[in-house]
Amino acid sequence: MFDKKTIRDIKVAGKRVLVRVDFNVPLSGSSTAGLTVGDDTRIRAALPTLEYLLEHGAAIILCSHLGRPKEGPDPKYSLKPVAAHLGKLIGKPVAFAEDCFGPAAEKAAKALKSGEVLVLENTRFHPEEEKNNPEMAKQLAALADIYVNDAFGSAHRAHASTEGVAKYLPAVAGFLMEKEIQYLGAAVADPAKPFVAILGGAKISDKIGVIENLLTKADTILIGGGMANTFFKAQGYPVADSLVDDEALEIARELVTKGGPRLRLPVDVVIGDKFEAAAAHRVMPTGPIPEGWRILDIGPETIAGYTKVIKAARTVVWNGPMGVFEFPEFAKGTFGVVQAVAESDAVSIIGGGESVAAIQQSGLADKITHISTGGGASLEMLEGVVLPGVAALQDK
Repeated sequence: MFDKKTIRDIKVAGKRVLVRVDFNVPLSGSSTAGLTVGDDTRIRAALPTLEYLLEHGAAIILCSHLGRPKEGPDPKYSLKPVAAHLGKLIGKPVAFAEDCFGPAAEKAAKALKSGEVLVLENTRFHPEEEKNNPEMAKQLAALADIYVNDAFGSAHRAHASTEGVAKYLPAVAGFLMEKEIQYLGAAVADPAKPFVAILGGAKISDKIGVIENLLTKADTILIGGGMANTFFKAQGYPVADSLVDDEALEIARELVTKGGPRLRLPVDVVIGDKFEAAAAHRVMPTGPIPEGWRILDIGPETIAGYTKVIKAARTVVWNGPMGVFEFPEFAKGTFGVVQAVAESDAVSIIGGGESVAAIQQSGLADKITHISTGGGASLEMLEGVVLPGVAALQDK
């Protein structure tokens, strides 16, 4: 299934290896008093690749983006605290370069010996990164002998550090990239049947391509979250103050027609009289929503129906929550689906920040086959799109 070379296919001993990682992690604290890593899931996900390279005698140079700095360098988006945190995880000092290319990066890279690790400063401190500027890519490549892309979460972006640099160095995949593509690729290309897709979140427009592609592959698509409201409105139900993607009403009508019985919508919902945790709430069957109320979760009958479908599945892919799970009264749908997926015997693949957060909160993460580190990248794979960061790697 995975037809790209990986770090197993090349000799790395004595080489400087530039590894694109996804260290776009939340930082807490203040940039003046010192920031620390709030959640290190993505850093830990890169450890198998880094440990393999160290064991095989490579000198490792890591590059990543962090956040969305608007106007050049910004201390609150510095990767310095991430470098310090990585040092604790691998049990050895990690050097830090104050820039990702240019004199500071070159000096730090030249000083690096086999078995040592260097983290470069945030690639997005330079506008050239997102423009996939060839000069920036060339200068990044000049720091190393080999390029490894292990940043699945950024593989759908054609940036200087994800796609551009692969034009100037031998480019292969890390273990996280390999694992992500194997699971998501198999789910799209050759899933064990019945194949059930669960799609939630706010907007249909973000997932039109995904739904269209999955309608050709999945046995059932279960819809929840804010996107269900758009389907309801498209079918003529008044949804009062519910969140609706008005620009997607026509496409929602088409998807319902195309999907037929395979596209399942909630049969009951939980409504609230305002968008807050303490809102008055009640369960009602799908239909016209009373004025001043809004849909905030799927209802108990829907949870039961979806659970039955999920437990009969052999492959389950899930992206997007079923309701406003940050509010306990509107979290039952999301956590009901979590429970069903965890208790199923299916190969289960979960992607998207909010779905992953729900899994982590539930304490059932160890019951999931694969938790994807890439929201946008996993969606594009489910859509059948070729990811530029993967396409740029050497074929086996």
